[in-house]
Amino acid sequence: MLSTASTLRVSSGVARRALVVSGRRQGAVQISRRVTARGIQSAAQTDRDTITRLLYSLGSKREVERHLRIFSSSSNPAAPAKFAVIKVGGAVLEQVEELALSLSFLYRVGLYPVILHGGGPQLNEIIERSGVTPDYIDGIRVTDAKVLQVARRTFLEMNLKLVSALEALGTRARPITSGVFTADYLDKEKYGLVGKITKVDKRPIEASIRAGALPILTSLAESPDGQILNVNADIAAGELAKEIEPMKIVILNDKGGLFHGVTGEKLDVINLDEEYDALMKEPWVKYGLKLKIREFKELLDHLPRSTSVAIISASSLQRELFTDDGAGTLIRRGYKLFKHSSIEGIGADRFRQVVHDRDPEVLSNDQSVTGVLSELTKTPYTIYGDEPLDAVAVVSHPEGETPIMTKLLASRSGVLNNVIDNVFKAIKKDHRRLFWTAPAEDENRAWHFERADGSFTRAGKSLFWYGVQDVSEVERIIKGFEAKGRLPRSYLPVIPPPPPHRSAPSGTRAYSTVARRTAVPGSRRGYATAAPSDGPVSTEIKRLGLIGARGFTGQALTGLLSNHPYLKLTHVSSRQMAGLPLENYTKDAISYSNLSAADVERMEKDGEVDAWVMALPNGICKPFVDAVDRGAKERKGTEGSVVVDLSADYRFEKDWVYGLPELYGREAIKASKRISNPGCYATSTQMLIAPLIKYVKPGAWPTVFGLSGYSGAGTVAAVDDGGKPVTVAKVNPSDLGYGVRPYALTDHIHEREAGAHLSRLAPAPIKVAFTPVVTSWFSGIISTLSLPLSEQISARDVVALYEQKYGNEPLVTIKKEVPILPDIENQHGWVVGGVQVQSDGDRVVVVGGLDNLLKGAATQCLQNLNIALGYDEFAGIPTRK
Repeated sequence: MLSTASTLRVSSGVARRALVVSGRRQGAVQISRRVTARGIQSAAQTDRDTITRLLYSLGSKREVERHLRIFSSSSNPAAPAKFAVIKVGGAVLEQVEELALSLSFLYRVGLYPVILHGGGPQLNEIIERSGVTPDYIDGIRVTDAKVLQVARRTFLEMNLKLVSALEALGTRARPITSGVFTADYLDKEKYGLVGKITKVDKRPIEASIRAGALPILTSLAESPDGQILNVNADIAAGELAKEIEPMKIVILNDKGGLFHGVTGEKLDVINLDEEYDALMKEPWVKYGLKLKIREFKELLDHLPRSTSVAIISASSLQRELFTDDGAGTLIRRGYKLFKHSSIEGIGADRFRQVVHDRDPEVLSNDQSVTGVLSELTKTPYTIYGDEPLDAVAVVSHPEGETPIMTKLLASRSGVLNNVIDNVFKAIKKDHRRLFWTAPAEDENRAWHFERADGSFTRAGKSLFWYGVQDVSEVERIIKGFEAKGRLPRSYLPVIPPPPPHRSAPSGTRAYSTVARRTAVPGSRRGYATAAPSDGPVSTEIKRLGLIGARGFTGQALTGLLSNHPYLKLTHVSSRQMAGLPLENYTKDAISYSNLSAADVERMEKDGEVDAWVMALPNGICKPFVDAVDRGAKERKGTEGSVVVDLSADYRFEKDWVYGLPELYGREAIKASKRISNPGCYATSTQMLIAPLIKYVKPGAWPTVFGLSGYSGAGTVAAVDDGGKPVTVAKVNPSDLGYGVRPYALTDHIHEREAGAHLSRLAPAPIKVAFTPVVTSWFSGIISTLSLPLSEQISARDVVALYEQKYGNEPLVTIKKEVPILPDIENQHGWVVGGVQVQSDGDRVVVVGGLDNLLKGAATQCLQNLNIALGYDEFAGIPTRK
């Protein structure tokens, strides 16, 4: 919520060295008897300070220290076992060094999580090697004496392996392999030696923490008569949490979270009270995912409302715990939100108490509670909040006027648990534009900036707004507020003249203290559909035919279309997959067909579809486009269909519109029936160069070095073991030796494509030098631009050019840091950052990136379809806040 966090990878190398060196130092301290108690204490404090400073690389100092303060109060050896229960999956134990580093981080800052591990994958491997065929009933492993013997040996080995890795880093750890869980037989006749936990004894855990050691538990239990029983590790972690009531339950797995079954997007946060019923009805929530979510709800229903479950990877543990952005999937109970048009809806006395306890103007004696209530009744208003009033907001909205959020009052819990985000999201859903104020010294100041399109600070108070991009309109609105007394003081002029010592690049406007929106990623955990485009938009249901649906891009597009409110996929064509069901489209049951050019011509003539997408390899598309053209000429009563071609066949054709809305506008797309979708590399290349086009040194070639996931190489048809046709990548990591491979070193088609279209923006034709490299990750392009400058400009000026060009684009993120793969992979937009200017000022380097299957293909295709068909441009596209 407040974070400008980078990822753990930025500091992991430094952290690893710090922990290893620290571990050696602590080991030396333990060996040397000459070291005094004071020396040991001093060394421990130095360790804590060092690791705390390393945590600052993950998020702001304020948020890291806030989380440390809260967690430390629940991890005191005098009252232990309240911080976190961490369940470690067996697959995570395969990277035991990474896991040990993450846990050592916590230990060095004085936190003592309770760690419980499984060992399923290791157990399966050993059992199969032993020649024993595992038997499952209802998903539960049947455990006889022989299996239990192997399981016990495996769990003890895994336990010792983790303890040894921790102690090698100087982190004290205590193996606890018995004495915690008591269990009865789950069903001895059916499952054998499988237990159902009946009692948890936390005394061994508390003793470990009091002794200054991390408790490391296995998922083994004993019956009352001493028989060892195998118990499910997830269930054991849940029973342990019910007894301990920790602040956090952390599930470490190799995937790093839960994922949307259609779009593939990571689910950042699930608020069970608000979302559970609707989520469980989603068609993609099924099987194991449905069971997990149900289990988490049942667990959290037994625990304090402040407890949450986080599903993350081991490498992201610190980012999840110490930043407001988090890293994996956060599951919490939350509260259902309300909105009322009067204070009676929540109770006048309750509302008065919130104002009395939290309103900064009341607390500073600048206003009374009675005065606040009196001001409230002067205009129509809506009160938003959650049931326990951890966050309460008041929005004043007279008929026909721009709304103002007059109050935003959150408790500490409301900020920490992101209730304030949920309330603000509800407000944003109701109001496309909004103004509000906050004290300049507000400790949550960054939160306001990240949610505003602009701001202005004067005399200790800041005015924020979103939904208004034209500064002159902002001034007009503020004048209206002041004339009607809706703002208590003057905030004009909004834009002061630029300081005399600094000038902006030609063509840009200096904003000085006005904060322009830079699409900072950081709205805590979530996606929402962007505000609709200006002007009326269509809501008519229209039909779409997809030719070439087998490939990765076709699959990505069908996933997006599942969530489109108006577009209905009626035909999908693939010669190899004909007759098979389309698996990732959830609106209707639909099967692949094998449409010929004649079929397409007839369908177009009969008006069976409203739009076609050609997702075919280069050089194959023309017969189908010609068929659409012929059918359109004979079509009666309606205009012909829109065609969007994803191949390179029509990107240089004058009769086709080149569909890159952020650069070449929307009007031509809106008026066209033939749209060529830009190439993935070409999209990122053009968006990198376009804002700097006037600063390209004459005669010089901007150079772009592009790294792409192997999915960009396309797919081939194959068959699985059962003879069923499947799609596989042409290139895979093993083909690359799990490294990289440069290719098409000159004259790559995207090089010519980018140069040809950028020349439309430039005073003279330009050429682009481009080198592509295929990598061993699946999807995502990272492009590094090196551009010789015609005149000296600063890095700040360069950033201002990108803000001016893309500041209002929902699918563009401008960040300070160099974009890395997690910023790009599975994201629907384009991200740019890492701006650096050579010391002599004659060259700038900028990094940009996008997912080649999404913004580089499917998402951009859907943008073009939406515009051409009259829909909101971002309908069906999850746009990052």
